[in-house]
Amino acid sequence: MSKATVIPFGPQHPVLPEPLHLDLVVQDETVVDVLPQIGFVHRGLEKLVETRDYNQFIYIAERICGICAMGHSLGYAETVESLMGVEVPKRAEYLRVIWHELSRIHSHLLWLGLAADAFGFESMFMHCWRLRERVLDLFEKTTGGRVILSVVKVGGVVRDIDASQMAEIVSVLDGIKGEYTQIMNTLLTDTSVKNRTVGVGHITTEDAAALSMVGPFARASNLPYDVRSFGRGAYGDLADFAPITATEGDCYARVKVRCLEVLQSIEIIKELGAKIPAGDIEVAVKGAPADGAQASNVLEQPRGECYYYARGNGSKNLERMRMRTPTSQNLAGMTVALKGCDLADVNMIILTIDPCISCTER
Repeated sequence: MSKATVIPFGPQHPVLPEPLHLDLVVQDETVVDVLPQIGFVHRGLEKLVETRDYNQFIYIAERICGICAMGHSLGYAETVESLMGVEVPKRAEYLRVIWHELSRIHSHLLWLGLAADAFGFESMFMHCWRLRERVLDLFEKTTGGRVILSVVKVGGVVRDIDASQMAEIVSVLDGIKGEYTQIMNTLLTDTSVKNRTVGVGHITTEDAAALSMVGPFARASNLPYDVRSFGRGAYGDLADFAPITATEGDCYARVKVRCLEVLQSIEIIKELGAKIPAGDIEVAVKGAPADGAQASNVLEQPRGECYYYARGNGSKNLERMRMRTPTSQNLAGMTVALKGCDLADVNMIILTIDPCISCTER
């Protein structure tokens, strides 16, 4: 039997787009153990609640991660609103969800392009990012920003979407849907893609539940957990919502789930755009969170459930703000998926899990 060797993987890597550091224990060409090393990009953002008031901190929260920026500002705002007993207008709830689902589309298209590039499909990478640019254009027209939107505030949103803009959003999404469906079908039926992904990085439903996996990573192992199913905010007004799942639990299943979620988000936006009620987009929020008041919140980010916790101290600066991101939940599952794989498959497995280290380490 050959001797086991420890190979440092990351944080800089020519294929992996995230500063993830793993120590891979390798025997011949097989990974026998994985040791994640956490903390490479720690920025101490949660500490800033001591020097920024609860209104200012929302701009810090959305800079935890550029790809997940809209979700972090939304999750933080909902937590503080719960902390202070603020009821957000219905129209603002709809606008928040529309932007959040657009953000999910842009995140998944970004991921799909990177995954395609790892397969060697450089043209598909460019097509995915070309479609993503149309989503960023919609962000720019409706919020003024392309990645960091700064449109959510405690008490509602700072901008509205009028009828002509909503019609343009639906028109652009219809165009994206047609082109994207062709791209998705090409990817999911390609023989070389299946050879690289089918049966690779497998995780059972039981392991997914035991390891508390979340997001598309868990749903690809037939664990139907999606925070949107709780029906909070505008999600409660959807005619029907069911998490997209797959039974295979391998890399191919994770690719398939994310691909289908893009189409699901398009339909959610179109439905809410047709149902959006008239009315105010914000309410005035005065005062400060009470001393000792606590609140928590969960939100379905593109990568899965994100947990938010806040505690007040009677001043406008929060006593504590804590976020538990999807990747921190999925690290244990990632190590299980990597054990026993070929060294050449490590990149592919990690890409299909889609970790976000900026969110995780903050």
